[in-house]
Amino acid sequence: MRMFVPVRRAAIVGEIGCAVRGVPKGGRMVEQPTEILDCKGLQCPLPVIKTSQAIKKLQPGEVLELLATDPGVEPDMNAWTSRTGNELLGITKEGDVFHVLLKRGG
Repeated sequence: MRMFVPVRRAAIVGEIGCAVRGVPKGGRMVEQPTEILDCKGLQCPLPVIKTSQAIKKLQPGEVLELLATDPGVEPDMNAWTSRTGNELLGITKEGDVFHVLLKRGG
């Protein structure tokens, strides 16, 4: 089971229905994505554009997991979410793939 490192910035989307995954060691709840957006192999700005499009389909509070291989996805999502009113829940890396959890803002 992947654990996401909480971050302080905002982010984006999900689409099916948010559920609680469990409580990690730090005692924080980790949300399960309602939708997964696969942007592996795409370079900037495509992951940001596709994330922006996907979030518009979600309800406030729903969570999107973005999968990307572009190493620029971390600073891109930090910058993008700080301007959009969405919440960046966390970013982890497994092998070459970044897993970005984003929550749709209200």
